[in-house]
Amino acid sequence: MSASRVAAQINDPDSVLAAIETRFACRAFDRNRPIDREVVKEILRVASRAASGTNTQPWKVYVLEGQPRDDLVAEVLAADDAVSDDPNLVPAYRDDPDFYPSEWVSPYIDRKRQNGWSLYGLLGIARGEKDKMRAQRQRNYHFFDAPVGLIFTMDRVMGRGSFLDYGMFMQNIMLLARAHGLHTCPQAAWNYYGKVILPFLDAGPHETVVCGMALGYADQQKIVNTLQTPREPLEVFTRWVESSGERIVTGHQLGERP
Repeated sequence: MSASRVAAQINDPDSVLAAIETRFACRAFDRNRPIDREVVKEILRVASRAASGTNTQPWKVYVLEGQPRDDLVAEVLAADDAVSDDPNLVPAYRDDPDFYPSEWVSPYIDRKRQNGWSLYGLLGIARGEKDKMRAQRQRNYHFFDAPVGLIFTMDRVMGRGSFLDYGMFMQNIMLLARAHGLHTCPQAAWNYYGKVILPFLDAGPHETVVCGMALGYADQQKIVNTLQTPREPLEVFTRWVESSGERIVTGHQLGERP
């Protein structure tokens, strides 16, 4: 495809390229702009065409809006306040503790830190301002004011391959949201409070929280939505394996820490 044709598709709001290029983790939504329930249903229906190993379709979605959304927000915020005051309470609320690595290494920790400080810098939050950091972190548990919150769960019996399937399903949701003029923010933060969330949702004992997602119209006036996270260049994460058996490596090899 020519560069001009690619550019044209990026500028076409109905194209897949445009959906990918314009998707970002929205951290400020317009709470006063509701979403038609039929739109949400259509997004989820089409997203379910995602590939999954042996067609297992391991996803289960809980959609929260209105009072149920607000009630869950209140319960999880109360739990987060309790944990902030007494970290020993973490086991009482956390259902599945290994969402992130137990030990961070480079380059992943570097990217994580860059993302965090870029966000705080944009919001004028300096190092050591713990109360402001806590307030911003807790914005997660408001779904960043999105009118619709999604909680994703999965059967505990499923293996790590199902998380790959789940990622494709969620990516479909995020791209389909763009096709409807909506934005999203996938949120790992909800994973920390599975023991609060699952009973609230009346989920079965076999379910575990995968993550949450905010869905709504972006508040374009908020500076937080101007954050642009960088991406590594192709040469960093790709290597070509030639048919002769020789490997051409640009940047570090996959699996090798620089």
